[in-house]
Amino acid sequence: MTPAIELLQVSRRFRGSTLPVIAVDHIDLRIEPGEVVALLGPNGAGKTTTLDMVLGLSAPTSGSIKVFGMAPRAAVAAGRVAAVLQTGGLLPDLTVAETVEFIAATYSNPEPVMRVLDLANLSAISSRRVSKCSGGEQQRLRFALALLPRPDLLILDEPTAGMDVNARRDFWAQMHAEAREGRTVVFATHYLEEADDFADRTVLMSGGRIVADGPTEEIRAKATGRWVSADLADPARAIDRFGGQLVAQRFVVRAADSDSVALALLTEFGATNLEVVSGSLEDAFVALTEGAAK
Repeated sequence: MTPAIELLQVSRRFRGSTLPVIAVDHIDLRIEPGEVVALLGPNGAGKTTTLDMVLGLSAPTSGSIKVFGMAPRAAVAAGRVAAVLQTGGLLPDLTVAETVEFIAATYSNPEPVMRVLDLANLSAISSRRVSKCSGGEQQRLRFALALLPRPDLLILDEPTAGMDVNARRDFWAQMHAEAREGRTVVFATHYLEEADDFADRTVLMSGGRIVADGPTEEIRAKATGRWVSADLADPARAIDRFGGQLVAQRFVVRAADSDSVALALLTEFGATNLEVVSGSLEDAFVALTEGAAK
């Protein structure tokens, strides 16, 4: 199957005042059709630069990028790719509906305007001028515009910036629906809970490099280990062997090899009510990005 996105040894350098600034440093990345992938990293990690290259807005200094087997600009021109970016592209004097109608006219077979307004939860404010829309409403308008060409790939750069809690919830509910339709979704975000709640896979960037890539659950466990807790008749013996502590009368320990600890607790210590959970994605984010910076 042709990947939705394929980056091979991609680098992007910018001219600095003294030395070149390396924004992206020889990364390999393959994303299959239908995947939902979060791109995480601190400011300056290279996320936006990477997405710009996937969209054909800039070219790599070295390496190659293919989108559905095509050059990025060709994939965008074919209507297979659309984006929700943080800024740009809106005319303040048009209404919301006029904006969607204007852009829809540039496509040969667009999604119906009324359907797009409904999907983006904009029907109630369709007659409002863009200049009177809040930041979150303008972001939803960008989402509506991205749906017009019926894209196979949606690129989202901080898509919920400026949205309130309810708008963010509604936005991600719609994105779940888009993913169920088979669209590939790649989004950069600073909201770790969005990656945790929505992404099947997380790609973590730091210093222009990919420092972790895998199922979101595994990324959590990779840096933090897993927390194992159980009710034990003799918790002191388990603490002597594994470390850990008592929390509300339950034995709790963080373990890199949680499977072996859980097995020992069940077979040797008579554990009951055993639980094994991953640490938070925020813990993994901090540990992996700090580790990459050292």
